[in-house]
Order: sequence, then structure tokens, then C-alpha cells
Amino acid sequence: MRQSRYRWFVVAIFFAFMLLHQADKLLISPLTTPIMEAFGINEAQMGAVFTGALIVGAVLYPIWGYLYDRYTRPKLLALASFLWGSTTWLSAIAPTYPSFLLTRASTGIDDSSYPGLYSLISDYFGPAVRGKIYGLLQVAQPLGYMLGMILATFLRDAIGWRGVFYLTGSLGIVLSAVIFFGVRDVPRGRSEPELAELEDIRVHRFDWKIARELFRKRSLLLLFVQGFFGVFPWNVITYWLSQPINYLRQAYTSSMRLSRHPRWPASPSRLAF
Repeated sequence: MRQSRYRWFVVAIFFAFMLLHQADKLLISPLTTPIMEAFGINEAQMGAVFTGALIVGAVLYPIWGYLYDRYTRPKLLALASFLWGSTTWLSAIAPTYPSFLLTRASTGIDDSSYPGLYSLISDYFGPAVRGKIYGLLQVAQPLGYMLGMILATFLRDAIGWRGVFYLTGSLGIVLSAVIFFGVRDVPRGRSEPELAELEDIRVHRFDWKIARELFRKRSLLLLFVQGFFGVFPWNVITYWLSQPINYLRQAYTSSMRLSRHPRWPASPSRLAF
């Protein structure tokens, strides 16, 4: 019973990790306008900020996978959470656009750290319930997007866009400590029914030969193509949809300020006929 409850404790931690990480990853979209104003940059330069993180994340996906196959997965996830928090803090204190571009691109390091999370969950839960757990964890991503929008919309005027980054970065650092001390690694393959009767389960390490063989499978290549065209339009929508929202919000704020402080206040002389 205790082991069963602990498994759900791990799920709760990973759900919080994905929720807050996704919120931090996507809250930059509604913060686009104040960031552009702070650094005096145009939309093309702001687009480079998004692109940098995506490129870094894409390059590091196989590297994270290699590390997860060779080292303790919870410790690597704790490192990913710490990198998320620290790079977000560095983005908050960046004084110039080049430094902000560099620090925001570095947030892509932890964006590609999810494989270890799913690998660990697969060893905590057997095939009968594993799909349900994956589905539950995936719910954190759209919820994280909505949370990021809410945080950015309601807090940017109160604490500024840098303050929002300080907040989410701090949460990442705190969560890294929770993962480091609270999540235990488990033997790989422990939840597989085929391996349940074995006394000694061999640990298989990353093999470049096997990895190269995977790229010869047509079904895998088809999944890569499908994934690209599935993700590409959503990233475009995420960035560009935030622009009209920001413009409408600015127009509303300006109209409210003008209504409170008219440019041509009425005076007794103007009212006299």
C-alpha cells in the first residue's frame, strides 16, 4: 500500500513539473510586447528568441536520451528543473537583447528533458495502467499553457515581465529540490510482466548501432514527419495569436487611461457661451 501511494506521489510531482514548466515555456508569448519595448526590438528579433530555444531543445533531445540510459533518472530530472529555474532567472536579469537572446535560448536545454520522466513512469506503472498515467500527465501541458497565459496577463502590469520570470524561475528551483530528495529511481523494466519472475534484470545501455538501425524503419520516419507537421502549425499559432491579443489589450488600456485623464479637460472658459 505504501509503495502504491508513493507511486502517485511521484506522479503528482511530475504533473507539477510539467504544468509549471509548460507555463514558463509558453508565458513568453503574452509577454512579447513589453519585452520588445524593453529592448527596443522588432518582431523578427523577437522571433529569434523563440527559435533559439527550439533549436537548442531539438539538438539536446538525443543527448538527454543518452544520459537517461546511463545515469540516474531522478537526479537528471532534478538537474533539468534546476536549469529551467536558473536560466529563467538569467533571462529576467538580462540587461541587453543579445544577452536575453542567449539566456532564453538556454532554456531549451531543459525543454527536451521529458524522455526521462516517461521512462521512469513506465517502470513505476505496469502496461495495464501506463497509458492512463501518460494521459494524465499530458493534461498538464494545455493546463500549463492556460496557467502561463493567466500569470502573464494578470501579473505583468503588477510585477513586470521580469518579475514574472523571477516567479516561475523560483518555482523551477524549488521543484528541483523536491525531485532530487523526493523521487527515487527504480530498476529498469521492473513493471514489465515478462520480467517479473527474473531475479536479475540486465541493464541495457545506449547503443549507437541500434540507434542508427532505428532510422531505417519507415514507420518511425513517418512518425517523425507527422510530428513535424503536427507541431509546426501550433508553434506558429502560439506566437502569432498572442500578437493581436496584445494589441487589443494595449488599445483597451490606452482607452481606459484617456477616459480617466482626458487630453482636453473642460474649463469654465470653454463652457461659457
